[in-house]
Amino acid sequence: MDQGTQDLQENWIEQIETFEELNLSKDLLRGIFSYGFERPSAIQQKAIKPIILGKDVLAQAQSGTGKTGTFTVGALQRIDPNQRKTQVIILAPVRELAKQIYDVVKGIGQYLNIEAFCCIGGTTISETREKCKQGVHIIIATPGRLIDMMKNKYLDTTFMRLLVVDEADQMLDQGFSDNFAEILKMVPGDIQIALFSATFPQEIIELSKQFLREGTAKILVKKEQLTLEGIRQFYIAIQQEDQKFRVLVELYKNLTVSQSILFCNSKKTVDDLYDKLTAEGFTVSKIHSQMEQKEREQVMQEFKKGAARILVSTDLMGRGIDVQQLSLVINYEFPRLKEQYIHRVGRAGRYGRKGVAINMVAQQEANLLLEVEKYYNTKIDEMPKDLAEVEKELS
Repeated sequence: MDQGTQDLQENWIEQIETFEELNLSKDLLRGIFSYGFERPSAIQQKAIKPIILGKDVLAQAQSGTGKTGTFTVGALQRIDPNQRKTQVIILAPVRELAKQIYDVVKGIGQYLNIEAFCCIGGTTISETREKCKQGVHIIIATPGRLIDMMKNKYLDTTFMRLLVVDEADQMLDQGFSDNFAEILKMVPGDIQIALFSATFPQEIIELSKQFLREGTAKILVKKEQLTLEGIRQFYIAIQQEDQKFRVLVELYKNLTVSQSILFCNSKKTVDDLYDKLTAEGFTVSKIHSQMEQKEREQVMQEFKKGAARILVSTDLMGRGIDVQQLSLVINYEFPRLKEQYIHRVGRAGRYGRKGVAINMVAQQEANLLLEVEKYYNTKIDEMPKDLAEVEKELS
């Protein structure tokens, strides 16, 4: 084990087998079962209880393992419905993810007398102010909008008990970390903090020590467990960059797959691929961070309904955004950061379903592929000539 992983030892070993063991409120339990959870997933078995007990939590779990459900159940149990004050804030790095978390909170909390509010760009200032004035128990927000609310004194944080940070590796990374420090200054000093992510690079672990309290429950999945179980990974070696598109078209023409996400590293590539694939007669949608929020939401809704076969995306789509029928992810450009790989590939095979990831690897990207194999202790096989093997994994 390299020095960089020495701190990644989990210290919380207690786990439950059923939701009933958590002594949850009757209406919360009813909401959990109505939402479709029958038994807790591995992360839910371990991480809900320390949240309920008021401990700080550092929890690492792969995408699609029930992470959102974990902190939602914990947060809802921590709220006193009779106190119409903001008691929980859940932070997400992008609007789409915040909206999805809000939907889970509303779904699981449907029988509770709890007010939730999703505070993201696109909600008007007057609506935000009015909601906070009426009193909301739980707010799901992106950092920029939350800071605006706090600075404008729309939000009273006096009664806050819990701050949840989803995709914490991104939230505490450069650019976002200043925002997070600002938020911490405006919440009670003894607030409970729960950090969730699929990956925790060592520098994020170090940074978290500055604000997590003593006795933090660390629930960390080892890298070799982190992966990619249930996801069959392939690579296609591309000799010349300009051959990539033709190979992609052949792939789509020969694979029977209802929907897939095609990941690129830049907005420019997304736009180019969208135009070229559309010209080839494919039904294609695209999403990237420079699109208006309403347009992004519409694209996602239509894609979930099956309006397009292919969604071309930057890493914006890589995080936590669930499309139930998705079984194929293609990395048209290999992710520049190895930590990003699992966020992308985690879109396929969510919640225990089988999935396939295909990596189109140009010569200059070959070293990145080797890095990912080593980091996740995984094997990425060369794409077989006979696509029947791939079809079998997709069926």
